[in-house]
Amino acid sequence: MNRSVNRSINRSINRRHFLAAAGGAYLSSLSAPAQDTGAAAFTVRIGSVDVEIAPRRMFKTIGYNGSVPGPPLRMTEGQPVTIDVVNETSTPELVHWHGLFIPAEVDGSAEEGTPPVPSKGRQRYQFTPRPSGTRWYHSHTYAGRNLHRGGYTGQFGFLQIVPKQDPARYDQEVLLALHGWDPYFTTMGAGGDSGEGSLEVGYNRHTVNSHALGLGEPVRVREGQRVLFRILNASATEAHRMALPGHQFTVVALDGNAVPTPRAVDVLELAPAERIDAIVEMNRPGVWILGEADDKMRQSGLGVVIEYANRQGLAQWTAPGAAAWDYTLFGRDSPAAEPDERVPLVFKPKFAGNRWVDHWTINGKEFPKTDPIRVKANGRYRLIFDNQSDDAHPVHLHRHSFELVSVAGKPTAGVMKDVVMCPPRKKVEVQFVADNPGPTLFHCHQQLHMDFGFMAMVEYEGYKSTAPMRHG
Repeated sequence: MNRSVNRSINRSINRRHFLAAAGGAYLSSLSAPAQDTGAAAFTVRIGSVDVEIAPRRMFKTIGYNGSVPGPPLRMTEGQPVTIDVVNETSTPELVHWHGLFIPAEVDGSAEEGTPPVPSKGRQRYQFTPRPSGTRWYHSHTYAGRNLHRGGYTGQFGFLQIVPKQDPARYDQEVLLALHGWDPYFTTMGAGGDSGEGSLEVGYNRHTVNSHALGLGEPVRVREGQRVLFRILNASATEAHRMALPGHQFTVVALDGNAVPTPRAVDVLELAPAERIDAIVEMNRPGVWILGEADDKMRQSGLGVVIEYANRQGLAQWTAPGAAAWDYTLFGRDSPAAEPDERVPLVFKPKFAGNRWVDHWTINGKEFPKTDPIRVKANGRYRLIFDNQSDDAHPVHLHRHSFELVSVAGKPTAGVMKDVVMCPPRKKVEVQFVADNPGPTLFHCHQQLHMDFGFMAMVEYEGYKSTAPMRHG
């Protein structure tokens, strides 16, 4: 075994030890039984699920409440909620409530100190959900080279935070979660597919919700309807471009946050963990495919049939144009407020050897040795993401939203997100207010990148955690 492989194994083990130490420390100090013995509003059960994505095409995975995706959870903004998570598997798990402004102790990240849900055990989570919008919940477990853990499984579901007053300016709501199945390692990079280069993850099958294209029930609509599509990219590693021939998507929210300037576009692009809310005017009667623009991915299942009332026949597909996805279309021209501090963050890979997984660094260091991003409560910070790699990176900030300030040199303002795709060899600038004290994780949402170094912590000056973890 060569030295680079040995170093890679040691780093993976070190991260696992870090997670065990972090989780163990909190478990030992927060292991008292919950005083609240009332019934939970929701119960999420983590267990084995058989997913039939096509006739006689089954995948055994881990999911929530016996289904993939898990049940949609609808909560009211500002109304406290209790959730019991029951782990029926033989390994500890973590559930991350993605996009919520909640304490670190219940956020679902071991790095932040959330205790794992023990094997054959349970945890009780209590928090006040905010902000309103399309959020989601998913596993936040280390996977490494195990393609049957974490984001590669069926552990994901929609989490909708309903505003206290919802105008509901649409006729029908449709939830669509995109996911890849039967993952495998493929060699890419310096040697392409020749057997040389770094390992990446590919997928043999894809689904929208739990079925491959044409094998589940179609989305049934009527002419003249305004349909709100809430689309989630629940892939562990892949970005997707989605189109609906003959129709346009009016984007009204990104990552659950209303955009300043709703715009109609032909194609939606979603990095892993991103959500898009888009309204479609149903004005082209027929039977259509809402699917991935890439032919290979669509033919492997990534699509769903849209069927108008009283229309039958084969679903139609027409390839969309090649227009680039542009976040700034949905922003304002006015400049963003000046920050209190600018924080440069340089992203680079570290080649670990042929047929091995690249490691990733932030400012020259990989987690857990990355330097923390130090902030003061209520300060305004501009993060400058300098992607000096050939990969795109969907970077995510826990427990906060950030405002897009500049994307590949193009200024913007007003677009609030919790994940942003940083293009290869480009810079993206975002700004956030440090208004949710506590240890906060920042990472690439590609499972492979996160597991191999692409993480850092945001640390609040003078903060000491006092919020207890509730146990059921």
